[in-house]
Amino acid sequence: MKGDAKNSQDVKNTIRDTHAILSALNTDGATTLSVAIPHIIEAMYEYDISKIVTVGTAGILQSRLQPALYRFQSSESKRKTTRSAEEHLKVYKALADTSLKWTIVCPTYLPDGGETDQVIRAEKNMLPKDGKLITAGDTAKFVYNELLESNYPYCRVGICY
Repeated sequence: MKGDAKNSQDVKNTIRDTHAILSALNTDGATTLSVAIPHIIEAMYEYDISKIVTVGTAGILQSRLQPALYRFQSSESKRKTTRSAEEHLKVYKALADTSLKWTIVCPTYLPDGGETDQVIRAEKNMLPKDGKLITAGDTAKFVYNELLESNYPYCRVGICY
Protein backbone atom coordinates (compact mmCIF):
# COMPACT_ATOMS: atom_id res chain seq x y z
CA MET A 1 0.00 0.00 0.00
CA LYS A 2 1.35 3.40 -0.92
CA GLY A 3 0.71 6.47 1.09
CA ASP A 4 2.07 9.43 2.98
CA ALA A 5 2.06 9.33 6.79
CA LYS A 6 1.65 13.11 6.79
CA ASN A 7 -1.68 12.76 4.96
CA SER A 8 -4.64 12.04 7.25
CA GLN A 9 -6.66 10.15 4.62
CA ASP A 10 -3.66 7.99 3.66
CA VAL A 11 -3.19 7.08 7.33
CA LYS A 12 -6.87 6.18 7.66
CA ASN A 13 -6.75 4.06 4.52
CA THR A 14 -3.66 2.26 5.79
CA ILE A 15 -4.89 1.34 9.25
CA ARG A 16 -8.54 0.67 8.51
CA ASP A 17 -9.46 -2.94 9.41
CA THR A 18 -6.40 -3.50 11.59
CA HIS A 19 -6.27 -4.56 15.22
CA ALA A 20 -3.07 -2.80 16.28
CA ILE A 21 -0.49 -0.38 14.93
CA LEU A 22 3.23 -0.97 14.61
CA SER A 23 5.03 2.20 13.52
CA ALA A 24 8.67 2.41 12.50
CA LEU A 25 8.38 5.85 10.93
CA ASN A 26 11.50 7.93 11.18
CA THR A 27 11.93 11.67 11.21
CA ASP A 28 12.77 11.81 7.49
CA GLY A 29 14.99 14.76 8.29
CA ALA A 30 11.88 16.85 8.78
CA THR A 31 8.63 16.83 10.75
CA THR A 32 7.25 13.50 9.55
CA LEU A 33 6.71 12.14 13.06
CA SER A 34 5.13 15.19 14.62
CA VAL A 35 2.80 15.63 11.64
CA ALA A 36 1.90 11.93 11.35
CA ILE A 37 1.22 11.05 15.00
CA PRO A 38 -1.95 13.16 15.35
CA HIS A 39 -3.30 11.50 12.18
CA ILE A 40 -2.46 8.06 13.56
CA ILE A 41 -4.07 8.81 16.93
CA GLU A 42 -7.19 10.24 15.30
CA ALA A 43 -7.55 7.22 13.01
CA MET A 44 -7.02 4.83 15.92
CA TYR A 45 -9.89 6.40 17.82
CA GLU A 46 -12.06 6.50 14.70
CA TYR A 47 -11.53 2.79 14.00
CA ASP A 48 -11.48 1.69 17.65
CA ILE A 49 -7.86 0.51 17.54
CA SER A 50 -6.39 0.73 21.02
CA LYS A 51 -2.83 -0.58 20.72
CA ILE A 52 0.25 1.01 19.16
CA VAL A 53 3.92 0.09 19.38
CA THR A 54 6.36 2.58 17.87
CA VAL A 55 10.11 2.73 17.44
CA GLY A 56 11.69 5.78 19.01
CA THR A 57 15.20 6.69 20.06
CA ALA A 58 17.13 6.21 23.29
CA GLY A 59 17.41 9.98 23.40
CA ILE A 60 13.87 10.28 24.78
CA LEU A 61 14.54 7.97 27.71
CA GLN A 62 15.25 9.49 31.12
CA SER A 63 18.87 10.27 31.90
CA ARG A 64 20.48 8.14 34.61
CA LEU A 65 22.86 10.94 35.56
CA GLN A 66 20.25 13.71 35.47
CA PRO A 67 16.84 12.03 35.95
CA ALA A 68 14.90 15.24 35.42
CA LEU A 69 16.24 15.36 31.85
CA TYR A 70 15.82 13.23 28.79
CA ARG A 71 19.03 11.54 27.61
CA PHE A 72 19.28 13.84 24.59
CA GLN A 73 19.29 16.83 26.96
CA SER A 74 21.97 15.37 29.23
CA SER A 75 25.67 14.64 29.16
CA GLU A 76 24.82 11.00 28.34
CA SER A 77 24.02 11.96 24.75
CA LYS A 78 26.79 11.88 22.19
CA ARG A 79 24.62 13.38 19.45
CA LYS A 80 25.64 16.63 17.83
CA THR A 81 22.06 17.63 17.04
CA THR A 82 18.83 17.01 18.92
CA ARG A 83 16.34 17.52 16.07
CA SER A 84 15.52 13.80 15.70
CA ALA A 85 15.11 13.26 19.45
CA GLU A 86 12.86 16.32 19.66
CA GLU A 87 10.63 14.83 16.95
CA HIS A 88 10.45 11.50 18.81
CA LEU A 89 9.70 13.38 22.04
CA LYS A 90 6.63 14.93 20.40
CA VAL A 91 5.38 11.41 19.63
CA TYR A 92 5.96 10.32 23.23
CA LYS A 93 4.10 13.33 24.62
CA ALA A 94 1.22 12.89 22.17
CA LEU A 95 0.79 9.18 22.99
CA ALA A 96 1.15 9.74 26.74
CA ASP A 97 -1.75 12.18 26.51
CA THR A 98 -4.12 9.52 25.15
CA SER A 99 -6.08 6.58 26.52
CA LEU A 100 -4.44 4.30 23.95
CA LYS A 101 -2.31 1.32 24.99
CA TRP A 102 1.08 2.53 23.72
CA THR A 103 4.71 1.49 23.92
CA ILE A 104 7.70 3.29 22.46
CA VAL A 105 10.67 0.98 21.92
CA CYS A 106 13.85 3.05 22.24
CA PRO A 107 16.96 1.31 20.91
CA THR A 108 20.40 2.74 21.49
CA TYR A 109 22.91 2.89 18.59
CA LEU A 110 21.25 0.93 15.81
CA PRO A 111 23.68 -0.54 13.25
CA ASP A 112 22.45 -2.61 10.33
CA GLY A 113 22.29 -6.31 11.04
CA GLY A 114 19.88 -9.14 11.44
CA GLU A 115 18.70 -11.08 14.45
CA THR A 116 21.45 -12.41 16.68
CA ASP A 117 21.62 -14.82 19.60
CA GLN A 118 22.59 -12.02 21.97
CA VAL A 119 20.42 -11.34 25.00
CA ILE A 120 18.35 -8.20 24.54
CA ARG A 121 18.26 -6.15 27.72
CA ALA A 122 15.26 -3.91 28.33
CA GLU A 123 14.34 -1.34 30.95
CA LYS A 124 11.28 0.85 31.42
CA ASN A 125 11.92 4.50 30.65
CA MET A 126 15.73 4.16 30.76
CA LEU A 127 18.50 2.62 28.73
CA PRO A 128 19.95 -0.42 30.52
CA LYS A 129 23.33 0.35 32.10
CA ASP A 130 26.29 0.25 29.72
CA GLY A 131 24.05 -0.28 26.70
CA LYS A 132 26.03 0.45 23.56
CA LEU A 133 24.13 -1.00 20.60
CA ILE A 134 21.52 -3.36 19.23
CA THR A 135 21.06 -4.45 15.62
CA ALA A 136 18.12 -3.38 13.52
CA GLY A 137 17.10 -7.05 13.27
CA ASP A 138 17.03 -7.58 17.02
CA THR A 139 15.16 -4.30 17.44
CA ALA A 140 12.54 -5.52 14.94
CA LYS A 141 12.25 -8.81 16.84
CA PHE A 142 11.75 -6.95 20.13
CA VAL A 143 9.14 -4.61 18.62
CA TYR A 144 7.20 -7.52 17.13
CA ASN A 145 7.27 -9.43 20.41
CA GLU A 146 6.09 -6.33 22.27
CA LEU A 147 3.18 -6.01 19.85
CA LEU A 148 2.16 -9.60 20.66
CA GLU A 149 2.96 -9.75 24.37
CA SER A 150 2.54 -6.19 25.79
CA ASN A 151 5.29 -6.48 28.38
CA TYR A 152 5.84 -2.71 28.50
CA PRO A 153 2.48 -0.94 28.16
CA TYR A 154 2.23 2.81 28.67
CA CYS A 155 5.97 3.47 28.71
CA ARG A 156 9.14 3.96 26.78
CA VAL A 157 11.41 0.94 26.90
CA GLY A 158 15.15 1.19 26.37
CA ILE A 159 16.76 -1.75 24.61
CA CYS A 160 20.34 -2.84 23.97
CA TYR A 161 22.67 -5.82 24.45
